[in-house]
Amino acid sequence: MTDFRLTTQHTAGDLVLAGVAGDLDIATAPHLRAQALTLIGQGHRHLVLDLAAVTFCDSSGFNALIGIFRCAKEPGGSLTLAAVPDRLERLLNLTGLDALLPAYPTAADALAAHARSQDTATAQ
Repeated sequence: MTDFRLTTQHTAGDLVLAGVAGDLDIATAPHLRAQALTLIGQGHRHLVLDLAAVTFCDSSGFNALIGIFRCAKEPGGSLTLAAVPDRLERLLNLTGLDALLPAYPTAADALAAHARSQDTATAQ
């Protein structure tokens, strides 16, 4: 298996920021999905994945992201991406998934956007 890590960087209630590092491929995609689903199962229904340290992503990694998105949506959660590598960003744009998976330049930007959306939801 290639070098792959998913590390929890920040948690706040039902929100978790997790850093992904290494290759997302056929060997590692199941591990990403399983670890992300564990976080969701622990009550972190809003998941921000910081992809700044992702070195490669093939279709298996892309499909894992889609699966994580679907699982996060079931309990009313969300999946947000941060620091998306260029090739993966192009794939999201080409497939139209950029409309479903919000992406931000940095993890800090993604966390700030989540906070704003929670403030808006609370105000309504």
